[in-house]
Amino acid sequence: MKRPASIVLADASPLIALGIVGGLAWTHALFGKVTLTATVQGEVVPGSDRPGAREIAAAIRRGWLKIIQEQWAEPAFAELDEGEASTLRAAIHLRRPCLILMDEKAGRAVARELGFAVTGTAGIILAAKRRRLIPAVRPVFEQLLEKEFRLSGELIRAVLGEAGEK
Repeated sequence: MKRPASIVLADASPLIALGIVGGLAWTHALFGKVTLTATVQGEVVPGSDRPGAREIAAAIRRGWLKIIQEQWAEPAFAELDEGEASTLRAAIHLRRPCLILMDEKAGRAVARELGFAVTGTAGIILAAKRRRLIPAVRPVFEQLLEKEFRLSGELIRAVLGEAGEK
């Protein structure tokens, strides 16, 4: 029997961050199509004045981001926000190998407990450098910090070290 294709599911935070820095093309180069739930789409609100919203809307028009309309009520994941919960429910119900793009620590922990691979904004930026989609990670982090996107200093230092940009 043929193995089901894998899927990349994104929560709002990495999409917003990558929209801010013009990095949604990196996700397309790295993963092909990225899928998000209608709930996450509502959080990123293409067409609003939220950071990265115009870029996210353009990525949807280009077909880089795909919206799934199916919604599942279970499991509830009461400890998570609704975007994270909807992403994890989609991963469970789609019954395919999934990579989940998520920044929030609690959501990432649940995703790993469920057996899913997880990466976030910093991991995508590092992957973009490794694939030579960008020349350096430091300017991307600086741009995010200028826009008040929260990343821990410890995480930034770790990624800079892995990227050889100490």
